[in-house]
Amino acid sequence: MNRASHLFFEDPDLPDRALRVLVAANLYPHEGAENYGTFVRDEVEALRKIGVGADVFYVNGRASRMNYALAVPAFFRRLGARPYRIVHAHHTLTGPMARLQRRLPLVVTFHGSEVAESYTAPLSRILARLADGRIATSRWVESHLGRPADAIIPAGVDFDRFRPEDQGEARRALGLPLDRKLVLFVGLPRPDKRIGVIEEAVRLLREQGRPADLLLATDKKHEEITRYMNAADVLVLVSEAEGSPMVIKEAMGCNLPIVAGDMGDIREVIAGTAGCFLCDKSVAGTAEGIEKALRFGRRTDGRSRVLHLSLEESAKKVRAVYERVLERKKR
Repeated sequence: MNRASHLFFEDPDLPDRALRVLVAANLYPHEGAENYGTFVRDEVEALRKIGVGADVFYVNGRASRMNYALAVPAFFRRLGARPYRIVHAHHTLTGPMARLQRRLPLVVTFHGSEVAESYTAPLSRILARLADGRIATSRWVESHLGRPADAIIPAGVDFDRFRPEDQGEARRALGLPLDRKLVLFVGLPRPDKRIGVIEEAVRLLREQGRPADLLLATDKKHEEITRYMNAADVLVLVSEAEGSPMVIKEAMGCNLPIVAGDMGDIREVIAGTAGCFLCDKSVAGTAEGIEKALRFGRRTDGRSRVLHLSLEESAKKVRAVYERVLERKKR
């Protein structure tokens, strides 16, 4: 793992842009962690495509929590080196460093479970008061901030990447059996993702005579996930908490059936989609949801229902927040 306290990703076109932003993030792909925070990188690239200049200051909180303090001097040097008009912090833990400066307005995106868990919950509420603009990825996230968000903006999905493909071709490319039912989990196997519940649910289905295999897509390149989603029969997500999970929207883009707990904006995203089911997150409830999805037995029409959650649309909404915050500061 890279042990540096911070990394900097420069936008070569920033000086030519009218709207220039310094993005402060503790989630961003880099050497040795190419899949880490891809949704932040995708948003930055989408903002650049619509005319926003965006440099990225990445704080390596994964290596050490001390890096949030150690990176502060470098952050201030970067802040003074280019003509930024706004600072945009992603995640609660990056926000305090970004708020230490008072010269530029601060927008904070609150992503998910950090607003409700451990010491980051009260820190999120404090930061929400101190920020000039607040973006929440879902109504559930907003409900924990203690004040309204300027906008609800789920991280956008690259629907050119996450699109339906032939299931047989996807399985052959991955070397997977063509005659098995595959239950997919995507993400890091952290305790809060409760993979054990999914494993037990699949085992229970086998005992009941419903053969299925658990397919884990962990530590895979982001561009590989599309193939896993097209190879699988159902995606399952029963985490302790989620804000606006990317994997749900990406699965919808691939028309993959979904079984998930009622967390964050999942109910809203899958609403009315035949083949997608909410479950109570117990082993029995998860198994029941998987059984329903396998009995459904075909792809969904989820893609047509979530195209409004594209990268381009989310970037336009983020830019609109920047513009409103700058207008308020001007007044």
